[in-house]
Amino acid sequence: MTHRQIQRMAGRCWLCLTGKQLSFIWGVSMAAEKNFEEKVKRFLKDRGAWFIKYWGGGGFTKSGIPDLLVCYRGHFLGIELKGPRGQPSDLQLYHLRQIDQAGGYGILLYPKDYEMFQRFMDCLDSSKTMKTDLCEKFPFLTGWQIKNH
Repeated sequence: MTHRQIQRMAGRCWLCLTGKQLSFIWGVSMAAEKNFEEKVKRFLKDRGAWFIKYWGGGGFTKSGIPDLLVCYRGHFLGIELKGPRGQPSDLQLYHLRQIDQAGGYGILLYPKDYEMFQRFMDCLDSSKTMKTDLCEKFPFLTGWQIKNH
């Protein structure tokens, strides 16, 4: 690999081991998270949800805001998406907690919980469902509250 190729690829890798060998965390975990994100966004679009992808941490944006800000049938959801091995930051957990305390749903969503998330969205279709009932039924709504870093 030439020096120029390494320079072009350096923006996409988190760790450069040597001039000839690159370890692409981006190529594995970030790609898995991105694929999962696309799957969730397609699902939300098919359900008729309004959502926006939030890119935090830039010069003019607030860090720690969930990846997807969603409005579905009058419910506000802040969804932080993680790949299979991803861990939320303390700031991300803080914002999920703030959303929860404001009456919305702060969701830390892993690929393993996708089918459960689909069932959760089905429950939101019922106007009779109370938030406390949902929190008992779907652990991804409250499981993140016990995570301490």
